[in-house]
Amino acid sequence: MTNVLRIIGFGLALGFSGTAFAQTDTPAEPETPAVEAPAEDVPSGPQPGDTFVGATFSDWELRCLRLENGSDRCQMYQLLRDGTGTSVAEVSIFAIPPGGPAEAGASVITPLETLLTADLRVSVDGDKARVYPYSFCTADGCVARLGFTPEEITSFKRGVAAMVTLVPALAPDQTVDLTMSLSGFTAAYEDLRTRSGLN
Repeated sequence: MTNVLRIIGFGLALGFSGTAFAQTDTPAEPETPAVEAPAEDVPSGPQPGDTFVGATFSDWELRCLRLENGSDRCQMYQLLRDGTGTSVAEVSIFAIPPGGPAEAGASVITPLETLLTADLRVSVDGDKARVYPYSFCTADGCVARLGFTPEEITSFKRGVAAMVTLVPALAPDQTVDLTMSLSGFTAAYEDLRTRSGLN
């Protein structure tokens, strides 16, 4: 009985093998060449509503939004990190039309755990810090709106680094000092003003 099972098993295996060999030996049918779909016109460059990096100047990016009329609204951008490399705050600088006391504006977004009553402080190359209040908080963080006078813009152009200081709500006796590099600031700022039609 065992021999019979072995023979049947062997026969089944041979049958499967034979089928496999038969399939292998069958001449393959010629392949039909694939018909390519006509190429669609893919728009080149940013489209209205797209955000994109218009240029990079050392430690500053020029981030832009393509408008419906084909023009771009841009701002300078830098991500600020602490000593361990953790992202802590974002700085965005935008051009302001002439006529007011400020030459440029900025938004600094800090973590939600920021102590708002302590205000935000910005100093350039160790000079006396300027104080800016926080305006509001969203789900993304707390926002301080800054206005920079022509003198302050000049100090950014001449400086090496600015120190942005905030106070954590959970440790009100401590400060978080973030270095904002000014490398590339002048070139980025001039390009920003040109794109904004102010140069």
